[in-house]
Amino acid sequence: MHNIKAVIFDLDGVLVDTAKYHYLAWRKLAEELNIEFSLQDNERLKGVSRMQSLEIILEIGNLKLDYDTKIELAKKKNTWYVEYIAKLSPQDILPGVIGFLESIKTYGIKVALGSASKNSMLILDKLNLTNYFDSIIDGTKVSKAKPDPEVFLKGAEALKALPSECIVFEDAEAGVEAAINAGMYCIGIGSKNILKKANLVLSGFSDMTFDKLKL
Repeated sequence: MHNIKAVIFDLDGVLVDTAKYHYLAWRKLAEELNIEFSLQDNERLKGVSRMQSLEIILEIGNLKLDYDTKIELAKKKNTWYVEYIAKLSPQDILPGVIGFLESIKTYGIKVALGSASKNSMLILDKLNLTNYFDSIIDGTKVSKAKPDPEVFLKGAEALKALPSECIVFEDAEAGVEAAINAGMYCIGIGSKNILKKANLVLSGFSDMTFDKLKL
């Protein structure tokens, strides 16, 4: 546990499964544009900003649109997504997350959120998780999307920690790359096949405490 001063969590897919709601909203938009959008296609959108996600969908459909139309489409997708997540409750927190967050606190380690989501505060409030975080860096505070390390570097700065003193928890390839680009130790949450660049991969937080990581 030596030398760790800060832990930074991604949100979607790490603390809560909002990925399904992103998928439903993007699929609804794709259908409107007559674009076939599968769960496999959706993997490419994980950890990626809203506008970049839209660009990927347009690329899948081989569709070119002007900037103003793209802005309107991104807004429409977000409206649908917000309608979905408005129904979130603490029951949607992924298994083991609360216990893991509490185990970090017993070490006096600072905790930040590092997410591309512009809806982070709404989600954390719905889940009653806001108080676990000393700092929240989300899509409203950064301009560069993962794999750019900006979101994690800002998280470290807010917690007054060096990158080498931080651990990042991520479920997306782009997020793992962002953590590594930031010079941080990265723990992937999910599949070892997808998150092979991570320093360590866990399937989730069930029965997991901070000391069990044996760092």
